[in-house]
Amino acid sequence: MLNAVQQKEPHAPETAAPAAERRAFLPAVDVVETATAFMVVTDLPGVEESAVDIAIDRNRLTLRARRAAETPAGAELTYQEYTPVDYEREFTLGDKIDRDQVKATLKNGVLRLVLPKTREQQPRRIAVAAG
Repeated sequence: MLNAVQQKEPHAPETAAPAAERRAFLPAVDVVETATAFMVVTDLPGVEESAVDIAIDRNRLTLRARRAAETPAGAELTYQEYTPVDYEREFTLGDKIDRDQVKATLKNGVLRLVLPKTREQQPRRIAVAAG
C-alpha cells in the first residue's frame, strides 16, 4: 500500500532565502493501482530531469525537485516573478512494492513513478491439467 506520510501546505516561494531555508511546495499527485504496479503521477512544471532526486530508504520514498529561475544568455533581468521553486513529497511504501524495480520518467513537466508490486502480490493464473 502507498500512503502519504507528510502533508504540507503549498505556499509561495521565498525569493531571498537560501536553499536550505526555503520552504518546499507539496506537489499534488495522483496514485493509480493496477494488477501489477502502483503509478504515481505529479506535475513538476519547469523542472529538468537533472534536478529531480528520488530516494527509497527502507519503507520511505522521498521525491525532491528544484525548478531554477533562468535568464536567457545575453539578457539582463529587470523584473522577476518566476523564481526558483523546491518541491518535496514523501510516501510510505508497504510490503507490496518491489523496491528494486521502481522506475521514473519525466516528460513535459510530468513525473511518472512506476512502483511494481512484488511477485507474490501480482495476480497469477493457475493452469488446470486434465486428469
